[in-house]
Amino acid sequence: MNAARRLEVEALTAQAFAPFGEVIEASDAARHFTINGGNTERFHDLARLDAGPDGHLIASIFRGQPRALPFTVSMMERHPKGSQAFMPLSGRAYLVVVAPPGAPPVAASLRCFLARAGQGVNYAVGTWHHPLLALEAASDFLVIDRAGEGPNCDEVTLTPAAWIPAP
Repeated sequence: MNAARRLEVEALTAQAFAPFGEVIEASDAARHFTINGGNTERFHDLARLDAGPDGHLIASIFRGQPRALPFTVSMMERHPKGSQAFMPLSGRAYLVVVAPPGAPPVAASLRCFLARAGQGVNYAVGTWHHPLLALEAASDFLVIDRAGEGPNCDEVTLTPAAWIPAP
């Protein structure tokens, strides 16, 4: 792993993640109010879900197998026609590796975030990201993304790669 870039794992915050999309979480920073006769707290409009002009939004469940650390990040993907939102369902932390939209990423442009169990992410259209990085055990995620005509996933190989250290 000598030539690969070491990624520092950062806490996932809305401010740090803003260049890549939105953090989906029930926090005091989100607009929230009570509904249903005061029985429910609604955390409102947490992500800009985007199916693009010729797509529609779909909901799926992804079951990610756990990744062992250290982990080599050797590829990234993006969805140029729509956003992609992930909300964990299994009550476990997971990792999020991203790079800005635009030209294919290089290891130096990557950022790695540790998402807590109650934090989801919405990757903005075109944001480069690594596929699901579950930790500890197989984990389910509610995924809302685009379906429609034409391909919507670009993949690139990172040379050199990057790596995420063990805690």
